[in-house]
Amino acid sequence: MNLISVIVTTYNWPSALRLCLESLFAQQDKNFEIIIADDGSSPANLKLTQAYCANSPVSISYIHHDDQGFRAGTIRNKAVAQSKGAYLLFIDGDCVLLPDFIARHRQLAAMGCFVPGNRVLLSQAFTRKVIEQQIPLYAKPFYYFLFLWVQKKINRVSGFLYLPLGFLRHTRPNKWEKAMTCNLGLWKNDFIRVNGFDELFEGWGFEDSDLVIRLIHAGIVRKEGRFAAVVLHLWHPHNDKSKQDRNYRRLLERLHQQDFILAEKGVSQYL
Repeated sequence: MNLISVIVTTYNWPSALRLCLESLFAQQDKNFEIIIADDGSSPANLKLTQAYCANSPVSISYIHHDDQGFRAGTIRNKAVAQSKGAYLLFIDGDCVLLPDFIARHRQLAAMGCFVPGNRVLLSQAFTRKVIEQQIPLYAKPFYYFLFLWVQKKINRVSGFLYLPLGFLRHTRPNKWEKAMTCNLGLWKNDFIRVNGFDELFEGWGFEDSDLVIRLIHAGIVRKEGRFAAVVLHLWHPHNDKSKQDRNYRRLLERLHQQDFILAEKGVSQYL
């Protein structure tokens, strides 16, 4: 594997995206491209976020569509269609990465597998401080996060530990729960094989779970990324969940249809 395509989803939060991009710019492994998948940011915020791209040490591109509500799956499909890498990493634009994040995911990548990493959540008050002061969390040592945990500014410190684990990373091959696109790696060919995200999942909820379930139905198994690849997830208010129940019912129907693999309305329309 050579080039990795990092898909960064964002919407109307340029100050968070700036922190995310700065942590990407500081990666030890530079063999990746960045594609920002903007789910309808306003013109003013769009101008700000595009300006942050100017200092990128790696190839960076910007995909944007009009705001028609939460359509994260759609904008990610459009971003993947423009990607050049053989391997995809999905993260959210309100996540901060440690300098070895890309390198860790490169080590974890394995044929026939998708790799969900884990996340550490910041408190609301500490997130506000990080945003206001633009604190470079990616540059902080482990003991800094240990102090944050003691002060209850982050929800856990175990996520920063690196454990080789070996065969233990393969003990739950068909587990789809808690595999989220704030930290998910998979091969582009596997993504295309299942036709990417299903854009029928409009509104917040379960479009990432649906992708993972269809990957499992296609024979792509889970390789655990915990204790290797972590993101720091900034606190944010809950999204509009008015369509969550409908999306969940669709997800449960597909969960039990072992032959359901292809998204009905997926990435193929952009390829």
